[in-house]
Order: sequence, then structure tokens, then C-alpha cells
Amino acid sequence: MNELRVGVIGAGTMGTGLAERFAGHGLTVTLIDTDPEQLDSARRNVETFERTSSLLGLAYTPSSNVSELVTYSDQVADLRGVDYVIENVTEDFSVKRDVYSAIDDVCGSQMVLAANTSCIPITRLAGVRSCPENTIGIHFMNPVPKKDTAELIRGRQTGERAVEQTLGLLKRTGIRPIEVNDSAGFVTNRVLMMTINEAAFLVHEGVAQPEQIDDIFRSCFGHASGPLETADLIGIDVILASIDELYKEYGDPKYRACPLLRMMVDSGDTGRKKGAGFYQY
Repeated sequence: MNELRVGVIGAGTMGTGLAERFAGHGLTVTLIDTDPEQLDSARRNVETFERTSSLLGLAYTPSSNVSELVTYSDQVADLRGVDYVIENVTEDFSVKRDVYSAIDDVCGSQMVLAANTSCIPITRLAGVRSCPENTIGIHFMNPVPKKDTAELIRGRQTGERAVEQTLGLLKRTGIRPIEVNDSAGFVTNRVLMMTINEAAFLVHEGVAQPEQIDDIFRSCFGHASGPLETADLIGIDVILASIDELYKEYGDPKYRACPLLRMMVDSGDTGRKKGAGFYQY
């Protein structure tokens, strides 16, 4: 484990946070994204992590050479030689299927692959690989460098080797796993996405402003942040994709996405990463 090399696919908010967390614990990270602007943004964030990490109140002291431990590429082929892969691509099964095929071509089907998915069942994702026992789910929480807990999801065919390697990685990086059964949305997002969606409906219907809703959650329920602040941090586009996936999976009208979320995505107001969401940044 001392020389553990981790491949991270997807350099958005989550993928960048994983690179920061892993490199902050001394692991070597290869961060992959086909979007050069996304890679540049990730590089800037990682390069400033040593300075900005002091503002996060981390439970650990990051390595002093975080920037040196992360390499960037737009080619999946550069994952050759890594020991473990985590994918964070968009919540679209067809996109993930193509990514998994590319990973197997480069790393082989024996590579343990963790799906950091919000809502797609792990069993379904594992089924696209020739060795589904080497696929597992880890649902990390934002902001990854600060959050010390994650959902661990075994698919129906997930093998013990995948579980053991995953537990070793999480222990090495100071993350406590909470194991849950496989289902669309798992625990966190079947609850969180509905909370965010209902909060968006309250804004859409003029019942309350985002500030009022979030203030109630912080002041009355003791939450560190309200649902709409959380939505801006995660990304409204990610929220909408997750809710749509839940609706597709369960067919229950309670998972119908608020029209306001779709309008925000269409207009590019997807949260902190774009400078505007339910709040201005």
C-alpha cells in the first residue's frame, strides 16, 4: 500500500476533490478528463490546495508535496500501471459503459474499479465488465478533502478482493465506510435528492427564498449547510441527472424533477463551479 497509485476518471468537483484527498495522504494520482478546460481547472485547484486546505478544518495535515503527486491527462491509456481506479463521470449509464470498456482495455478486467456514482445501481454497472466481481461502489461526499465518511456499496457480484482493496484505500486516506445494500440512489441520495428537489419546488412556487430555506435547515435542524447551498456545491447539473436517474429507475412521480432545476441547467447556472446557482459566487 505504500506505493499505491490511484487512477481517477473525471476532473470535476468530485474528481478534483479525490485527487486532493489522496495526494494529501501521500498517494500518487493520475487524473483523467477529456475536457482540457476541466483539467486546467483541476490543476489550479490542486496547486492551491496546500494553501486553501487550512480553511477547511481538516482532521489531517496534508502532505507537503500534493501538487507533485498528481499528474493530468486526457487519455485513459495513461492509467496503465495504476493499482486502483475510481470513475466520476456523468450520471449516464451509456457514458459509464464506454468508460468501463476503455478501462478494461487499458488496465485489464482484473483491475478493481470503484464507481463513484450518485444513483446508478452498482450491479448494473458491474454487468458491463467481463469480471463484474471486480467492481464496487464508493459514494464519496463533497467536499471530499473534508468529509471523512463514504457509502460503500457491494453489487450482487462484488468479490471479496474488491472489498478488501477498497477498505484498504479508504483506511489509508482516513475515510470511514458505511456499507449499504445496492439500490438506485443508495441511502444518501434517495433522501438528499428529494430534499433538494422539494426545496427547489418551494423556491419555484414562491413559498420561500433560498436564504430562508437554508437558514431553517441550519438554525432549526443543526445542519452545517442547507439543501440549496449543498446543491450549489454538488452542481445543479449533477443534481438534475441524479433525480432523473431515480425517476427512470423507480417510475415514481415523487422523483419528478422540479422545472426550476432544469431551467437552471439549461441557462448554465449550475452552482459554485460556474459562479451562479441558487446563490451568486
